Amino acid sequence: MSEGQELNMAPKYNPIEVEKDRYQYWVDGKFFEAKNDESKEPFTVVIPPPNVTGRLHLGHAWDTTLQDIITRYKRMQGYDVLWLPGMDHAGIATQAKVEGKLKEEGKTRHDLGREGFLQQSWDWKEEYASFIRSQWEKLGLGVDYSRERFTLDEGLSNAVREVFVSLYEQDLIYRGQYIINWDPSTQTALSDIEVIYKEVQGAFYHMKYPLKDGSGHIEVATTRPETMLGDTAVAVHPEDERYNHLIGQKVILPIIGREMEIVGDEYVDMEFGSGAVKITPAHDPNDFEIGERHHLERVLVMHEDGTMNENAAHYDGMDRFECRKQIVKDLQEQGVLFDIEEHVHQVGHSERSDAVVEPYLSTQWFVNMKPLADQAIDLQETEDKVDFVPDRFEKTYLHWMENIRDWCISRQLWWGHRIPAWYHKETGELYVGREEPSDKENWVQDEDVLDTWFSSALWPFSTMGWPDEDSYDLNRYFPTDVLVTGYDIIFFWVSRMIFQTKHFMDRRPFKDVLIHGLVRDAEGRKMSKSLGNGVDPMDVIDQYGADSLRYFLATGSSPGQDLRFHWEKVESTWNFANKIWNASRFVIMNLDDFRYEDIDLSGEKSVADEWILTRLNETIEQVTHNIDRYDFGEAGRHLYNFIWDEFCDWYIEMAKLPLYGEDEKAKITTKSVLVKTLDDILRMLHPFMPFITEEIWQHIPHEGESITVKAWPQVDSTYNNQQSRVEMERLVSIIRSVRNVRAEVDTPMSKEIKIAIKAQSEDIVKELERNQIYLERFCNPEELTIKTDLEVPEQSKSAVVTGSEIYFPLEGLIDIDEEINRLKEELNKWNSEVERVQKKLANENFVNKAPEEVVQEERDKEKDYLEKQKAVEARIAELENVR
Repeated sequence: MSEGQELNMAPKYNPIEVEKDRYQYWVDGKFFEAKNDESKEPFTVVIPPPNVTGRLHLGHAWDTTLQDIITRYKRMQGYDVLWLPGMDHAGIATQAKVEGKLKEEGKTRHDLGREGFLQQSWDWKEEYASFIRSQWEKLGLGVDYSRERFTLDEGLSNAVREVFVSLYEQDLIYRGQYIINWDPSTQTALSDIEVIYKEVQGAFYHMKYPLKDGSGHIEVATTRPETMLGDTAVAVHPEDERYNHLIGQKVILPIIGREMEIVGDEYVDMEFGSGAVKITPAHDPNDFEIGERHHLERVLVMHEDGTMNENAAHYDGMDRFECRKQIVKDLQEQGVLFDIEEHVHQVGHSERSDAVVEPYLSTQWFVNMKPLADQAIDLQETEDKVDFVPDRFEKTYLHWMENIRDWCISRQLWWGHRIPAWYHKETGELYVGREEPSDKENWVQDEDVLDTWFSSALWPFSTMGWPDEDSYDLNRYFPTDVLVTGYDIIFFWVSRMIFQTKHFMDRRPFKDVLIHGLVRDAEGRKMSKSLGNGVDPMDVIDQYGADSLRYFLATGSSPGQDLRFHWEKVESTWNFANKIWNASRFVIMNLDDFRYEDIDLSGEKSVADEWILTRLNETIEQVTHNIDRYDFGEAGRHLYNFIWDEFCDWYIEMAKLPLYGEDEKAKITTKSVLVKTLDDILRMLHPFMPFITEEIWQHIPHEGESITVKAWPQVDSTYNNQQSRVEMERLVSIIRSVRNVRAEVDTPMSKEIKIAIKAQSEDIVKELERNQIYLERFCNPEELTIKTDLEVPEQSKSAVVTGSEIYFPLEGLIDIDEEINRLKEELNKWNSEVERVQKKLANENFVNKAPEEVVQEERDKEKDYLEKQKAVEARIAELENVR
């Protein structure tokens, strides 16, 4: 036994028992902590900080599992890995949760006051941060807790203030009155990307605005008649011959009676509707711009809660949608509204509250985005660019950056980074600074806080200690190597990290950004409370274990694609884990007192030994290649096939022969191959299934404390033996053919049968004779004949494998007519294969352009298929002669 090797392994795989206490062992051992080891190359990932608004969902589990695979893999490759954890204060979302909790107690935030409410919010944060950490633990995430950050902690708050003040000093942050997206429910501004557009059944309301001189009227239309009370002009195109003579004249606003000017503006589309547009500068972004050009009055007709205000005449105090109904009725009675045209249109809703968003005139803080966006766009033309995986998402990112609007960053909340701006109580003077005004009793700080994304945009460098440029972590672990995130927050977060990092660090924030999709239900629907189709990852873990969930999430989709959740597929990954457990138990039970130091692969090896070591090399190469390109599904496929089909189903069965035999040298070699192969399997599988691999690894002969810090397996060319592949594939084909024939004639494996193999060459005869022990063990022949000049038994079944034909003299068990029909079906198959491959090889485009090895592979297939075709034709002819 090796030092630290455990003796007893449970007879049955129980993920609950396997995963219990293992995580604490890793944390106590500090295996996940970055070591500041300057002899190693650093590798950094910052976790996309989950919001402290509740428990994690399947999307979080998927996202963090991929990060855990990457960081565990890199740690095993010898990198000094930092996976930095943290959480986001999530301004609007968290404040809404805390206010909801207070409402259940019959209170509002105003009852508590700002300080009291913030204390409640911090209490909420601590409670839910604890939940999130417990979920990280259940998932087995190898994060460095010694460096955990929170977007409202002191260090990050300093970074936020530095960025705000710096941008303000560079005229990249300004305060102004503009049309913004307003959420009347949470009563705060929203950025453009916090607005979700939904199809809504609405209408165009067509109205007549009378000309002041009584000579007629002008027709306008709106989808929001309640805002007409804020109209201050009607616009027409200056080249529109229907109206250009009216420019400068007055119209009367119905209900209010306000006189308004008709203005000429090229924004107006002459082909749309009547060609005349009502202008409401305080309630529409395009009208705001027209109002700026023509110096129009801005009349706000709503309160912040979505009710009408004193500028709305006798509708004052009404809800905006109730007002719409009433004003439509009043306009109809007055004969002003002459048509209602129903239509479906896109209406903005708040991402957080789902309230219909109101374009609203408000004084807010904005980031001047064009200079920052231009820097980020230019970055993508340099060697320091951010690489998107898949690369198609770079176009999505660039399109948004090229068409970006100024970013409204102020929010009318209490929970968040309070804006570092103060107003003089007497003069109204504005002061923006890193420190409070010295005579602070004469100044009042801005009540608003910053958009949550403002602080999370700084995450890759603020978490490393910036703005302290002497920070060790900043200088060692920044920039980061890879960000893993969903395509749904490329605009929200990825783009903002890139332009803020480029501006303040003059670097990219991360080398790669790996984009995944959304987790959907089995029918492809988005998971939601309304559909009731959500799945709690903790429920999955309780039933099948974290390893099963992780392996399913990691291998169930390719980069950039959505993932459909199937309970059946999670169960199948549990079956895979169970298969590994049982195979490992078999190995351990047959090692006796074999130690790690006893591994000796220098002795004579069987074809099975040579084959499994060759396939191990190929699997290491394939898995490494695919993890490097973030294709975890393909890496998992290679692992699954090698472990289940080749190691468990074939090699272990073949290993029983020397293990149960008398040759002690063969036993040592077999045990060495078993331990070597199982050890490398566990290491490759470890990033995907950390718990079960650690548990098994602790039971096999090993060196070291934990598999988490063992080296990633390396290809060893001394174990490559392609001839063993050829021999083993032939053996497997023969054994499978024997099993298939037995099944066809309902003859159990326990019953001996005569088997005759006609080989195409003497070399194949020698090869099969050399490996005859396996044919006898797995085919159970009464008599085994291997020849090139075999006299084919008349009454027999047959099978064709590469290089050989197999015959089964089964007197009394075979119907010759049935066998001929079966062979004719098989012949049809080989005819189709020959036709397909020859058609491919006749295609000059394929032969000239495909890689040489691919073309050769097709030529090899042609030769193989022609041989099988010829053999089946000959056998049919033989049986027909007998008949």
